Amino acid sequence: MVPSRLQRGGLVESVRLKKAKMIRYFLMDVDGVMTDGTISLNENGEETQKFSIYDGQGVSLLHAANIGVGILSGRKIPCVIRRADDLKIRDLSLGVTDKLASYHEMAQRHGLRDEEVAYMGDDLPDLPVLMAVGFSIAPRNAVTAVLKKVDWVTKRCGGAGAVREAIDFILAAKGL
Repeated sequence: MVPSRLQRGGLVESVRLKKAKMIRYFLMDVDGVMTDGTISLNENGEETQKFSIYDGQGVSLLHAANIGVGILSGRKIPCVIRRADDLKIRDLSLGVTDKLASYHEMAQRHGLRDEEVAYMGDDLPDLPVLMAVGFSIAPRNAVTAVLKKVDWVTKRCGGAGAVREAIDFILAAKGL
């Protein structure tokens, strides 16, 4: 049974719930989604980023529900690899210039149809993937062009629990 908080909103919410219920795989960008989109450099010039512990717990919930999880990012930095390792995310496509081609390769490798994949992105390079998947999501601080095209916008910003909010929505839609 879907919680009543997800039943509000009429037809549009009904379509979102239907799409979310189909999801077998959750794919996300990093900068602006898993993080707040800022970059910090330490005294050695090494890049550091902050990640939400709530998002990490959400990824654990996906694993427990047997829903696949992957990261698709245009950048490749050690702290993202470390975070993915901490979260047991094994499907990484980092340093990607063509996100759509990487998405299609990943979907084919896992035997997924577009409607079985959710993608969370926040900027223009994410648009082709957002338009291809079954359920497209953006954090509320995404660029306007993305906000206008996605199926759902979270109330939280990237790096501040937006990934967890999206995961909770999907799991609730599936009755998990």
